[in-house]
Amino acid sequence: MQIESADIWKLYAEEKNPDKKRKIKEEIITKYVSLVKIVSGKLFNYYAQKIEYDDLMGYGIIGLIDAIDKFDYSKNIKFETYASIRIRGAIIDEIRSQDWVPRGIRKKMKTLNTAMEELENKLGREATRHELSEHLGISLKEVDELFDETATFNIVSIEDELSENVKIQIPDTKVENSPEQQLIYTDTVNDLAKAIDTLKEKEKIIINLYYYENLTYKEISEIIGISESRISQIISACLTKLRKLMS
Repeated sequence: MQIESADIWKLYAEEKNPDKKRKIKEEIITKYVSLVKIVSGKLFNYYAQKIEYDDLMGYGIIGLIDAIDKFDYSKNIKFETYASIRIRGAIIDEIRSQDWVPRGIRKKMKTLNTAMEELENKLGREATRHELSEHLGISLKEVDELFDETATFNIVSIEDELSENVKIQIPDTKVENSPEQQLIYTDTVNDLAKAIDTLKEKEKIIINLYYYENLTYKEISEIIGISESRISQIISACLTKLRKLMS
């Protein structure tokens, strides 16, 4: 016979018999495995080319079990909210640990990022393409190619991060309006605002036009007066910088 939701956490916390506690835990896992399916399904949209759905489910189950072990029902926090965050975290941590970026691209990313950091430390400002070219001993064309090749793996959509924090869909609940999710969203937005404030004025304008005005590279290029490839490079560099500041 199933235990009512209102009682299951109290029983689980207070049960001393290992066998009985294990059975209660199994019932909780069964009850909330749908959360793993929901979170895994949403993340699969982003990582489908890198990992199998069943693998995401496996990582998510680990996150669910971790959430059950660490959940404190006395704090009046919804388990669905808490568990969704832990499940998503467990899946992403595992994906990152697998280091799915191709070795050649990773080497180029490291070369580019190291050069940018070295020049920024030396000059006290962001390096120009010409300065990167001279520092690396390669042509301007090769610098542009380096940016283009690494852009796909460098750009991490902060909008996706924000939406994932507030739009995890859980049937018959209003998780997106919960105090816990609103707090996470507010903190993330505040961190993002502070990070964006460190960008140069042109960078702020480009980020705003691309992410908030939804303009294409071509449209931004016409407004700003620089090439589409340069727009791509600036966005990639900005998001790399923002990711570091928010990590």
